[in-house]
Amino acid sequence: MAGSLIASCLLIAACCLFSQLVRVIINKKVSTPLSKLLCLEFVASAELCAACFELIVVADDYGIWMYAVILFLLTLWWATHWGDASACPYIHLEAYLDGSISFSQAFLVSLAEIAGGLAIYRYVQYTWDLQLSVHNRSVWDCDADLHVSAFHGALVEGVATFLCRIVSRTIAELEPRFGTALDAFIGTSLVVAACDYSGGYFNPVLATSLKLNCRGHTFAEHFIVYWIGSIAGSFLSWWTYPVVQGSLFPIQSMDKNINSIQ
Repeated sequence: MAGSLIASCLLIAACCLFSQLVRVIINKKVSTPLSKLLCLEFVASAELCAACFELIVVADDYGIWMYAVILFLLTLWWATHWGDASACPYIHLEAYLDGSISFSQAFLVSLAEIAGGLAIYRYVQYTWDLQLSVHNRSVWDCDADLHVSAFHGALVEGVATFLCRIVSRTIAELEPRFGTALDAFIGTSLVVAACDYSGGYFNPVLATSLKLNCRGHTFAEHFIVYWIGSIAGSFLSWWTYPVVQGSLFPIQSMDKNINSIQ
């Protein structure tokens, strides 16, 4: 069994290192900002989904806590190596709401993320066909992680996404010494807390890549839980964060309001 864990960790590490190499090449060779972002989002989404496919193996063989430890470490890696990429559509929808990008840009980036999440199926199946784990697996033969109704699943994904985004925005503004680790720990904890209800994805692209074709929910239920639920949580966090910001940082908020009036 220890050999299976080592194999999974090596596969995840190889995926992350190869993705980082591709990122270096993209940053050097692609000059157009939008094209570069599309490429980086494609790579980040592929890396995220490929690693999380292998985390399914870890969770099945070693339990949720080993899964959580590796996910925490991966979250730290992604936070320090992805740059402007997020591998998550609602981050760009929030940017659209902020007015920093157009809706067409947010839509194109989301398509690139979906493409990255779906493009790694053959790669994942190839690694699973090597039978480094004790189980035979197929990306096309799986069970859904939704163990509650679609409404309750959407509520879980939405509330958790809301909390993740509020925490991330607050930590980014506070800039504590170990902010990245704290953000990763809180995010991982919320995933573990939601695991027995909706699977704890909080990311439509990740959920679609890993669970869209699985038994246990319909396409409509999947869309409601993992797309509408998490995007609604993201939008709610965007709308309510100014209130949180005003409570935690009253002076900064007052200065921003004055500058906006001027």
